[in-house]
Amino acid sequence: MNMKFVAAGLALALGVGFTVDAVAQGKPETMVKQRQAAMTLQDKYFGPLGAMARGKAPYNASVVARNAGYLEILTKLAWDGFAPETANVKSRALPEIYKDTAGFNAEIEKLQAGVAKLVAAAKSSNESAAKAAIGDIGKVCGSCHKKYRQSR
Repeated sequence: MNMKFVAAGLALALGVGFTVDAVAQGKPETMVKQRQAAMTLQDKYFGPLGAMARGKAPYNASVVARNAGYLEILTKLAWDGFAPETANVKSRALPEIYKDTAGFNAEIEKLQAGVAKLVAAAKSSNESAAKAAIGDIGKVCGSCHKKYRQSR
């Protein structure tokens, strides 16, 4: 009798798990909105860093550390929103994202690696390393946008 309860509980747990996973993926339109929101936040927290790296704003180590920490999380959020089922939803994403998945994923990995370097530089209070990492992140963003995003 206990085995029947265990089997029923296991079946129920697996069924709920698959259902939750399917619901978590969401509608393609929602996924696009979520990835766009994540990208907007990335821009919000990267913008001041870019200004500091270019000398257009004074360097502020505490802002660099805070924004680097935010970017470490934010640069992990948008990517599941580029699922194949979102390809036909109106956005600035180019079809190349869905054709060149390996290239797109390589850009994501470069971005995350650059942010990791920025986080390490911020923790060590190394201004020149932080500015170099910010510059590298900017190059990765520009490269990815050039290949995979429509201009305005």
